[in-house]
Amino acid sequence: MKNIGKYPIEVFCYDFENHTETARLALRQQYCKYIKGTCVKPRKSEPYIKVGICSLGSSVNKSKTVYPVIICPQRFKEESMFEAIRQKYLSDWDNFKWIQEVNIGVGGNVDYVAVEVDEYDMVKDFLCVEIQAAGTTGTPYPYVKELLKEGHYSGKTYTYGINWANEFSKTMMQQAYKKGKIVECWKRKIVFVIQNLAMDYIQATADCSELEDYNPHYPVDFCSFNLRWKDLKWGVGI
Repeated sequence: MKNIGKYPIEVFCYDFENHTETARLALRQQYCKYIKGTCVKPRKSEPYIKVGICSLGSSVNKSKTVYPVIICPQRFKEESMFEAIRQKYLSDWDNFKWIQEVNIGVGGNVDYVAVEVDEYDMVKDFLCVEIQAAGTTGTPYPYVKELLKEGHYSGKTYTYGINWANEFSKTMMQQAYKKGKIVECWKRKIVFVIQNLAMDYIQATADCSELEDYNPHYPVDFCSFNLRWKDLKWGVGI
């Protein structure tokens, strides 16, 4: 694993030490390659300015080790994530497509629905997929300003943290219950895509004795991915 510190690791989809023209252009244009458009995470005080931080360094459960933590759900949208879902859940489907932001009534929207269709494009089966990233307390944006101005971090420290409890114990679990009940009525399944660090947090802070390995009869699954340094870039994988 690449040595990292408590600062943004990926900014506008590229490692903070990537000084190629492509990376510098993405920084200037606020471009996200995962959605093939402008970053969708604005600064609250200045909405026209995009934060652009995909992942940042932080400790987990009071550990001294610093890990790369994904804080933007768009970051998961690599081909490797979709391929892992396909292999695990859709391997028996002959023809399917991904549909984004699908409304499921009182449960609101789900990020993706994989839909199996027949030769007449009629729906045969479907799988719901929800992506949950971590969130921050404080703001790491001053680091991005340094990259824009200086091209590197100055060494100055800015205060931020990871709000594990709000994003996973509260937000995600409420959605897992509400949306899980809906898809259970349909006799289908919803998969929550999270980082492995989030699952580590949940298991350390909650009673997970009822969790078990994959069961096709359960309506809710948690599928965790690593963020790892390989071939001189960061990538998500099982």
